[in-house]
Amino acid sequence: MSGQPHMGFLWIAAMMFVAGLGIPVFAALNSSLSSQLGGPIAATAAAFAVGFAVALVLLAVNGLPSREVLHFERPWIWFGALFILLYATTVSFAAPRIGVGNAIFFVLLGQLVAAAAIDHFGWLGAIPSALTGQRLLGIAVMALGVYLARKPL
Repeated sequence: MSGQPHMGFLWIAAMMFVAGLGIPVFAALNSSLSSQLGGPIAATAAAFAVGFAVALVLLAVNGLPSREVLHFERPWIWFGALFILLYATTVSFAAPRIGVGNAIFFVLLGQLVAAAAIDHFGWLGAIPSALTGQRLLGIAVMALGVYLARKPL
């Protein structure tokens, strides 16, 4: 992008910042729910049930997608749910054992690596963005910063 970002970009950036705030909050809450319900799978199932109920209400308000879009010509695009299931279950397991901060450190590290690869190669329909030396340095600085923020004294 060149020049100043437009307001749409700033809104999206703010929205993603708030979503990022929710990741460790979710980890802490689902970790507690895991303790209460006796395991991470039960906590994840409960969290998904609540999320599904809210999503159904939102769909009822906003309208259901048309039948024409419910096809499986690219079945792999439906697997995003498995990745969020993996995240929810593993963070519920890891957070009470290594701490929310340490669990999220490794989540962030994985996100940095995956995001760089997905953007660089344009995988999964992403807008390609070459992994230049400057971007690689920025990712390395981010990874180092996250590590230093979580490193025990």
